[in-house]
Amino acid sequence: MAGLAESGSNPDVDLLYDINGLAKDAPRWIDRVMEFVGEYGLLLAMVLLVVWCWWSVRRRGAEDAATSVAALVWTPLAAALAVLVNVPIRGFVERPRPFRDHQGLDVLVSGKTDYSFVSDHATITMAMAVGLFVANRKFGLAGIALALLEGFCRVYMGVHYPTDVVGGFALGTAVALLLSPLAMALLTPLTKAVERSAWGGWIVRARGRSAVGQDAVIPGARKDVESEERDLAA
Repeated sequence: MAGLAESGSNPDVDLLYDINGLAKDAPRWIDRVMEFVGEYGLLLAMVLLVVWCWWSVRRRGAEDAATSVAALVWTPLAAALAVLVNVPIRGFVERPRPFRDHQGLDVLVSGKTDYSFVSDHATITMAMAVGLFVANRKFGLAGIALALLEGFCRVYMGVHYPTDVVGGFALGTAVALLLSPLAMALLTPLTKAVERSAWGGWIVRARGRSAVGQDAVIPGARKDVESEERDLAA
């Protein structure tokens, strides 16, 4: 993999220069924005998207709320597991950062001394996006868009090759999707138990919501209705 990067005539390096070249032509303030967005902003946005999805699921209070919350619990776990899987991959491939082998790159983030393949940022964001997609298609598509933007930013910043990003996308998707059935089988009973509990039911379903997502019946109200019906019948 590292040998492939040494030549400037392959598509991976050509695309690196094309995308990173946008940083050279952009105003300095845009580079600073891209630096923050690519390093921290999109990761934070992904976390907020997961929280937003959880809030939407519990407010709606649908019958499958516990299953959806289980998928949302799996989302950060999948990202963490994917990063752990990436540790031996990086050590095996040992691909240097692109700015170590290629001159003229506009590197927006300094201090990157570890190996390049695969991108942790791309891995994390795509794993979370796929986990979100399992929980909710709409939020999942939004997460995938954020992950794709993250991948673009990593190349724009000059710290990753395009294939580092593609590898991260593949790793994050594989971990989140292939292990999802096992994770759901383990987590769904847990979230259902939390839903039934008196202390943690609010985590799965908003207070005042029944199992079908409608307003819960006020205690004693049904008895009052039954009494009125008997009086009318009499």
